[in-house]
Amino acid sequence: MLVTQILKSKGDAVFTAAPNETLGALAGMLNARKVGALVVLDQDRVVGIVSERDVIRAVAEAGAEALSRPLSEFMTKDVIFAEPGDTVDSVLGKMTDRRIRHLPVCKDDRLVGIVSIGDLVKSKIGEVEAEADGLRAYIAAS
Repeated sequence: MLVTQILKSKGDAVFTAAPNETLGALAGMLNARKVGALVVLDQDRVVGIVSERDVIRAVAEAGAEALSRPLSEFMTKDVIFAEPGDTVDSVLGKMTDRRIRHLPVCKDDRLVGIVSIGDLVKSKIGEVEAEADGLRAYIAAS
């Protein structure tokens, strides 16, 4: 299965924030949208990603004062991307190696979606279930 197939089933909506928004505002957005990360855009260019882990880390290191500071201080700037044609297995490998749970998906330097580890695991479970159903049908027909 390819990333593009996951985006077709889950949708291509990506919640974003600007680098000058505060960490406190981001925490509110994460909660309101029920997501674990937001992509940080400057105009249409991806400049970072901020996750729940980043919020926790910032508050642990700088206290509540961190919530009034801009995302640009806490976001991950070296963003790893997936491409629509990447396989689920290759993206799972990237995420596992780097211990990340969200990957923005870009095509021709344009943000086209985001996938989470949950999206990928759900996809793999679907593949395994379909294979098991096929095997059961084959055995029953024999």
